[in-house]
Amino acid sequence: MVFLAITSAGLAEALRQAADSHTVWCGSDAISEAGWASLGAPDLSRFTYPLGDRELLEDAITTIKEHHPGQTIWVEAS
Repeated sequence: MVFLAITSAGLAEALRQAADSHTVWCGSDAISEAGWASLGAPDLSRFTYPLGDRELLEDAITTIKEHHPGQTIWVEAS
């Protein structure tokens, strides 16, 4: 399973839920590049753009599908 976090709060929750057995992706609006680098989470991938725009979110999901074919993707929603 793959988690896609949109916000900082969603990222924190996704990382808790994922533990060591799932992958987490997020946008640049969920964590800064410096924060991401210092976190050192090997199963956390960060897009270099924010995911607030619907079209960019769909592009992100497409990218995740390419990297994790056949896996379920959980997307943060509010």
